[in-house]
Amino acid sequence: MAASNSSSSPLTYRDAGVDIDAGDALVERIKPAAKRTMRPEVLAGIGGFGALFEISKKFREPVLVSGTDGVGTKLKLAFQWNRHDTVGQDLVAMSVNDILVQGAEPLFFLDYFACGRLDVNTAATVVEGIAKGCELAGCALIGGETAEMPSMYPDGEYDLAGFAVGAVEKSEIIDGKSIRPGDVVLGLASSGAHSNGYSLIRKIIERAQPDLKMDLGGVPLADAVMAPTRIYVRSLLALMQAIRVKGMAHITGGGLTENIPRVLPEHLTAVIERSEWPLPPLFKWLQTEGQVADAEMHRVFNCGIGMVVIVAEADAGAAMQLLSAAGEQVYHIGLIKTREEGQAQAIVV
Repeated sequence: MAASNSSSSPLTYRDAGVDIDAGDALVERIKPAAKRTMRPEVLAGIGGFGALFEISKKFREPVLVSGTDGVGTKLKLAFQWNRHDTVGQDLVAMSVNDILVQGAEPLFFLDYFACGRLDVNTAATVVEGIAKGCELAGCALIGGETAEMPSMYPDGEYDLAGFAVGAVEKSEIIDGKSIRPGDVVLGLASSGAHSNGYSLIRKIIERAQPDLKMDLGGVPLADAVMAPTRIYVRSLLALMQAIRVKGMAHITGGGLTENIPRVLPEHLTAVIERSEWPLPPLFKWLQTEGQVADAEMHRVFNCGIGMVVIVAEADAGAAMQLLSAAGEQVYHIGLIKTREEGQAQAIVV
């Protein structure tokens, strides 16, 4: 009798590296977190083939605004340092802050979590962070996708993508067209590097080989580096109800010098006074250890300003008061001026 050939034995999906049971366990783990984010407009959320969301009757002429983003190479540090609790908030923040600048109220969010082998505890920690971000933004975590793809990702690594949808009244879309010379540029403090510039941050850390517990402005270096992206939704939606906001810019990749021009008419420039806000300790450390030039800092990092708001000079004082009362650190960082020939649209002085 011939010896049995193992290659002819029955195979399962688990043999191929995909654990359906783990996926089911994750869904059950995250349902309570998703439930905390629900809004009245959600008709059907996690568990179906698609999520259903009814647009609120409070909108007369609703325009949907959508955004998608990831977390970038900040994830590499999450893997190395086994810190997965903040990157979910980063994921939400990058999309909801983007749609917010056009005046949109975030309504719902979907996530995509991809890995080589699903670790339920790690994935649940990430999704808890996503749910926290959705709570801070006031939007519903309405669905998502967990993809287990053997050999696509190394063990212990994953990738994240997020998708936000919001709504704004057609007559209240913020597009920057009303910005005029003399308008004031306000800067809202960031919570750290947010989710941008991490390829350079990782290079600096690799070169400096620092003690991750070293004190940096009252917190360990690792905490400062992994601090989750600030979500500005509630404070800015309240501001828009009270004051006419002419333009906003989410300061992400490209820093101050490349993001502010995205909301300015061609004939205008924003002159930013660097002395008007303190450079946070994290950015001082990065600049010193990496010997990074000022211009490069302003192009790569937010340098302590995570969101820019442009208002009329007459409204600036009231806007700063309202934002401060809402818990934001806000600075008068510059003015809008007529752009001269050949001049950049954002200048950091």
